[in-house]
Amino acid sequence: MQESRTRNFIGNAREALDDGNLQQALDKMKSGFVERRLEARARLPEFDDIRDQAREIKNHTLANLDYYLERFERKVTEEGGQVHWCATPEDARQAILKICRDLDAKTVTKGKSMIGEEIGLNDFFEENGIEPIETDLGEYIIQLRREAPSHIIAPAIHVLKHQVAEAFYETHDQFDPDRPLEEPRALLDEAREVLRQKFIDADVGITGANFLIAETGTSVIVTNEGNGDLTQTIPKAHVVIASLEKVVPTLEDATTISRVLARSATGQEYSVYTTFSTGPRRPEDPDGPEQYHVILLDNGRSKMVGSEYQEMLRCIRCGACLNHCPVYGSIGGHAYGWVYPGPMGSVLTPSLIGVDEAGHLPNASSFCGRCEEVCPMRIPLPKMMRHLREREFDGKTGPATMRTGIKMWAFYAKRPWLYHALAKLKFRVLGAFGRRKGRFRRLPGGAGWTAHRDFPAPQAGGTFQAQWSARGGKRSVDA
Repeated sequence: MQESRTRNFIGNAREALDDGNLQQALDKMKSGFVERRLEARARLPEFDDIRDQAREIKNHTLANLDYYLERFERKVTEEGGQVHWCATPEDARQAILKICRDLDAKTVTKGKSMIGEEIGLNDFFEENGIEPIETDLGEYIIQLRREAPSHIIAPAIHVLKHQVAEAFYETHDQFDPDRPLEEPRALLDEAREVLRQKFIDADVGITGANFLIAETGTSVIVTNEGNGDLTQTIPKAHVVIASLEKVVPTLEDATTISRVLARSATGQEYSVYTTFSTGPRRPEDPDGPEQYHVILLDNGRSKMVGSEYQEMLRCIRCGACLNHCPVYGSIGGHAYGWVYPGPMGSVLTPSLIGVDEAGHLPNASSFCGRCEEVCPMRIPLPKMMRHLREREFDGKTGPATMRTGIKMWAFYAKRPWLYHALAKLKFRVLGAFGRRKGRFRRLPGGAGWTAHRDFPAPQAGGTFQAQWSARGGKRSVDA
């Protein structure tokens, strides 16, 4: 399993905020995904109705997960494939290694897969003398840079163009060292030329899966590059690695969910490629793999079923919550310290590797609610982060200063007269010192805020509670 650095989240976040290249890359990201999703949603008036259907499909599947997984296995077997049940990352790695050893595989091409990252597959291959080759362009870039993905659909979103060129100059020594690589097209053409022969030479191809269809034993990948199809059709064996919750009952269910997937992820009606794979090559097929394997990984997910975190298993990895999250937009994905960043990672990571290890992540939220608002599966991410914060507090795994601060706040909150009096006093003091400029560049006890942005000074009008009371509990004077 990939090593976790979540315990050092606060230090990771500080490094990210001070990284000029990263901040420049994040600034470029912020508008594109958000605007394209909004436009795609507007073009589909029934978008929210489909979200409701998608949520119910996954709720039904999770309520009957054992039945649909067993049905999926039966259909895969009937079509000539094999399902490998893996409780742990080590089980999954060993199952994949055996497949490769049986075929005397020396090279493995890989499509983008978060499960591959979760089980630390690339490092494992290298330790066992097998060369892994990432074929998604973003994954290929970060493989050259020896980095982990920083986004679940755009793994190299943190890398600037000149940094990609530097990686190519350093690694692709078969080309003229003075070749121009300033333009994106030149970078793309060079990567394509390098990878073309890798596809042909690979002994095994590994992909993830967006869906596993129980009624047909089919795996589905949704991509914007042709690498996924080349990865699973040219080699001797196609290995699908997926987690348990990727199963859906029917083909119709998969197509229903796919209608909100691309729109939420990249703002497309559909991704360029939606590829369905059912079993190995048949006698009448002109091409395709001789073997078809599905690695089904649990790694703690079965414990989430029936818990207060079950709704997290509806996630379809679209990345919308990351794209709209102000915290992710400020620090990027690597700061989260494990495979899954952003709001979805702040719930999934501690659910899989423990609150003791990843208890900082649920605190990395402003609770603005945008993640739940844009989630195509209507996952209540803020609610689950609150549950995890409670577990961290009750287990005394968080910083002592934070627990003390919460206890002090609770003391005042339970005594409204004292809470309001202190709030009024703070309002007057901060207003008196900061109203002239309208902001504080430094504030005692607020260094974590003012190190990177100014703190707004209270303006005339009183505290929120005072204004609410003056309006008789109405949203506006005219309401």
